[in-house]
Amino acid sequence: MPQEQSHIKERQKTTLKEPRQYKVIIHNDDFTTMDFVVMILKVVFFLSEENAQALMLKVHHSGKAIVGTYTYDLAVSKVQKATSMAREKGYPLRLTVEPEE
Repeated sequence: MPQEQSHIKERQKTTLKEPRQYKVIIHNDDFTTMDFVVMILKVVFFLSEENAQALMLKVHHSGKAIVGTYTYDLAVSKVQKATSMAREKGYPLRLTVEPEE
């Protein structure tokens, strides 16, 4: 009698963890107009008009504010897009990316 062979693979437990998140921070300056900042917050970060206005005022009064939290690639991409748009208009708008604790 031929002996039957079984091809059973053992399952290995794989643990996936969420990718690290990064904060995008917008900084206040004395040259970038409030209207331009609101436009950037709406176009690049998809904030509503009300949220963009509120965040712009927070930045104006406190010097900086967190715009959002994203994966590294997305955070860097948004910062590059916003910075590029600001430079095209001649504004020194500054955004930074920091790891979330």
